[in-house]
Amino acid sequence: MLTRREQQTAIGGGIVTFASVAAFIGLATYPLLAAAPDAGGEGLWTSYTARVLRFTLLQAGLSTLLSIGLAIPVALALARRPHLPGRLWILRLMALPMGLPALVAALGLITIWGRQGLVNSLLLRGGLDEPVSIYGLGGILLAHVFFNLPLACRLMVASLDRLPGEYWMLAAQLGMRPVAIFRLIEWPVLLRVLPGIAGLIFMLCATSFTLVLVLGGGPAATTLEVAIYQSLRFDFDPARAVGLSLLQIGLTAILLIILSRLPVTDDRSPSSGHRVRRFDGKGAAARAWDTLVIAVATAFVLMPLLAVLRAGIQADLPRLVASDAFQRALATSLLIALSSGLLAVMASVRLIDARLAIADRKNAGVLLRGFSSTLDAASFLVLLVPPVVLGTGWFLLLRLAGSASLWVGWIVVAINALMAIPFVIRVLAPAMKEHRDSSVRLAASLGIGGWTRVWRIDRPVLTRPALLAFSFAMSLSLGDLGAVALFASNDFVTLPWLLYSSLSSYRTQDADGLALLLAAACLLLTIIGTSGWRMNGKHHAR
Repeated sequence: MLTRREQQTAIGGGIVTFASVAAFIGLATYPLLAAAPDAGGEGLWTSYTARVLRFTLLQAGLSTLLSIGLAIPVALALARRPHLPGRLWILRLMALPMGLPALVAALGLITIWGRQGLVNSLLLRGGLDEPVSIYGLGGILLAHVFFNLPLACRLMVASLDRLPGEYWMLAAQLGMRPVAIFRLIEWPVLLRVLPGIAGLIFMLCATSFTLVLVLGGGPAATTLEVAIYQSLRFDFDPARAVGLSLLQIGLTAILLIILSRLPVTDDRSPSSGHRVRRFDGKGAAARAWDTLVIAVATAFVLMPLLAVLRAGIQADLPRLVASDAFQRALATSLLIALSSGLLAVMASVRLIDARLAIADRKNAGVLLRGFSSTLDAASFLVLLVPPVVLGTGWFLLLRLAGSASLWVGWIVVAINALMAIPFVIRVLAPAMKEHRDSSVRLAASLGIGGWTRVWRIDRPVLTRPALLAFSFAMSLSLGDLGAVALFASNDFVTLPWLLYSSLSSYRTQDADGLALLLAAACLLLTIIGTSGWRMNGKHHAR
């Protein structure tokens, strides 16, 4: 049990951190709310904003249906083949898109599916007159399926892998056919997790920015976040940006409320350890179908990654790395990633510490219990205002300051840190709670407290999960374009913005080289994080 002073220190740190987060978000939303009456009904709701909102919901809904509909047969095939050679590597491949910057993935998809890409080249050779366009709604759906099909597949496979082995023994004894197995065993499991998966994917697609910015193809294919960016960056129409931002906040709030009521899903499964023996799918036709489905899904995910690798290797990397533009962008990106990673970890530790300290109190009052519930929701409430909306609010605030450029870097750091907090808390909270439950009484009985307990007891155990969380936060910040898009200038350029500028100005060789370098850095951080997470999980299991 923590001492009274330690409890007060932890709760006080949580109050200061929560107040800082609320103040940063509040200052960003204030100019939006203050400008709303001036914008009037014409600025808040027009035929343009209605069209953008409809397209946002349409593309998110279609992306969700396609991602889940295509992921189900892939997940079933992988679940039926627990002893498939390379299965573990295929599941690891399915995790790579989530660690890949959206801009890099868009470039890889253009290389495969673009006008001069591999697919169109094959179609033209086969007699097709007009190539398939990757831009517009079709390109957005393709990109969202590239990111979200692997995510849905991993979550479904994890749920199917948790089924007890007795289910499959009983199914074999009863001679159940594939249709009956799907209807009575597999579908009920999928039905429990599908609402949560669908809600998560819809949320990701409705708040998508970079993919729509690159592949949208014009005003007819624009989402709310991209329209906000265009209103400020190109049209400089603050009234329209305010109306769109308020719509985005309202939409995100509704989605978060729905998502909070759906079952939580995760991709932790026993597939890396003991594998349940299944007796179905032994026929030649079933094996051929499963092999085909897994091969097509693997190729769909792998081909854009290989395209980025191949094009990046062919670029003039030594010249690119030696250029002043790259070195300045690299220095800026690393500084922002390091700062936002540290800030996200420190803020998350304070929030988790406060929740654990309140739980440690035997007679916590109504106010403390309410504050604990608020802290529990705070990690997801930061997603209420997306990066582009936060940037819009601070953009309007900084217009009033004479030295706005001095604050741009810090604003981007804070926005990236806020966006990383939910992921950091997901990594740190279980580790901190487990360690606190196992060590706090022993430390109290030995009279070890304060910084001595932190250094001698907490540090050796929590260093690894803290470093893992830090690597995740750095990876998210390093590949982010949304927080930088509104503030980028000749004096403030990050690697994603330099890549986007090269792509926009048709300097494709430079864009290919930058994509490879950026992808390598982000994927390295993600692989370190995921590998460490598994190692950490095994350590606690032992």
